[in-house]
Amino acid sequence: MLKSTLIKAIEAGADVMKHYFQGEFKISNKEGVNNLVTEADHASEKAIFEAIKADYPDHFLLSEEAGEIVTDSNFKWIIDPIDGTVNFAHGIPLCCVSIGVEQDGEIILGAVYNPFINEFFFAQKGFGATLNDKKIQVSKETAVLTSCVVTGFPYTYLDLPNGPLDVFDRLIRKGVPVRRLGSGAMDLCWVAAGRFDGFYEHKLQAWDSAAGFLIVEEAGGRVSDFKGNPYSPYQPHIIATNGKIHEELLDVINGRASGF
Repeated sequence: MLKSTLIKAIEAGADVMKHYFQGEFKISNKEGVNNLVTEADHASEKAIFEAIKADYPDHFLLSEEAGEIVTDSNFKWIIDPIDGTVNFAHGIPLCCVSIGVEQDGEIILGAVYNPFINEFFFAQKGFGATLNDKKIQVSKETAVLTSCVVTGFPYTYLDLPNGPLDVFDRLIRKGVPVRRLGSGAMDLCWVAAGRFDGFYEHKLQAWDSAAGFLIVEEAGGRVSDFKGNPYSPYQPHIIATNGKIHEELLDVINGRASGF
């Protein structure tokens, strides 16, 4: 029933996205320049909450706009009602709903749905990952120099050594194609589907990555923090790859790769 509720909830959020997309809606700003929230985000979140609470009224909810709705349940739903809000607000169809389900501190289900390009990614712990019900696998690329990589830039960050601009500069000066979609959840799913060989970002929130990182792992990839430790969505740093370029990309990010 968890899976069916997850699908129902994510489709409810996607229906709201489609209703508002390229229409008139209110936009406001959170911390940092261009860190937007729209009335569509709030409406999507409301629809998702209603779908979950209809089946599981006592479950813990963590969502980007509402924050934590704490209960003593061992199940937590980690929700981004619209990932890629800036894209959404500008009529760019690279945005999605992302929901991860955590049980006793472990992500067991994840779904990411972009209704505008009709891509529904899903993973269940131990059962693999799918795109529109077809199994997906990460790429087989073995070197960073011949990889296609994707990243994102946080709205607020300190310009520190090995920060977002430093790493970006290292890669593009060597001719590595680095893309920037504007949706961390989609970035992760496209690694899982083998379109990108790796993804890194310096500042993600739990709702950005909770579903996508499980989808990458279930597609055969590897996800870690910048030290190479097993990934937790409750810390900001993420690197997700096909596994074959993981150690080399870690070295690039940490400024210790020869040739970069």
